[in-house]
Amino acid sequence: MPRGLFVTFEGVEGAGKSTQIGLLAACLQERGVAHLTTMEPGGTPLGVLLRRQLLNDANIRPNQMAELFLFCADRAQHLAQVIIPALSHGRCVLCDRFTDSTLAYQGYARGIDVAMIKSLCAITAGEILPDATFLLDIPAAVGLERVGKRKHGACFAEQGGVTAASVSPVATTPNFDGFEAEELSFHQRVREGFLRIAAEDPQRVIVIDGLLSTGEIAARIKTVMMRILER
Repeated sequence: MPRGLFVTFEGVEGAGKSTQIGLLAACLQERGVAHLTTMEPGGTPLGVLLRRQLLNDANIRPNQMAELFLFCADRAQHLAQVIIPALSHGRCVLCDRFTDSTLAYQGYARGIDVAMIKSLCAITAGEILPDATFLLDIPAAVGLERVGKRKHGACFAEQGGVTAASVSPVATTPNFDGFEAEELSFHQRVREGFLRIAAEDPQRVIVIDGLLSTGEIAARIKTVMMRILER
C-alpha cells in the first residue's frame, strides 16, 4: 500500500491554521480522499497531558530545555501512535504544527541552538518529513489581536450573552496562556523563524498571506493540494 501524504500547517498564534485544516479536510472528504486531522502537542492521550503542562497550567512552567524535550516527547508518541500508522495505511495526514514549530519557537524565538534542535527533530521524526507545509503568514501583532478577540468572544459566551458593561473588566479580559502570554517581540521572532525556514526549503514550505480572506486562503491551499494529489 502506498504511503499517504503528510501535510503540515504552521504559523504564529492566531494565523488561522485550525480553520484552514478544517476546510481542507472537508474538501478531501468531498473527493473521497482518506484523511486524518491531528495536532501537536495533544494528538494522543499522552500529548493531551503534555499540552496541559506546556500551554495551560500556569503553576507548572518548564524551563526552556525541559520545554523542548517535552515537545519532542509529544512528537515521538504522536508519530508512533497516530501519524505513522495513518500514513502506512495510505491516509492523508493534516497536522497542526510539527518540527518547524519547534525550530521557530524553541530555536529562533527562545534562542536555543538551532543546529541542536534540528538534530533532535531528526532523531525524533526519523524519515518522516512533511510532503508539504502551508505557512500562514501574518504579522505577530495581528495574530495576537485575533486570539484576544476569540478569547473575548468565548468569555462573552460563558457570561450567557450579557453585555460587557454588565460584567467586571476582569471577566471580559482575554485570558492569554502558554505562548500567547509571551511578549510581542517573542512572537515576532517566531514569525521571522518561520519565514527563514520557508526561505531555506521553498519546495516544501508554501507561504500564504494569512491576511487574505478565509475563502482566498482555502482556494490557494486547495489548488496546491490537488496538484500534489495528482502526482
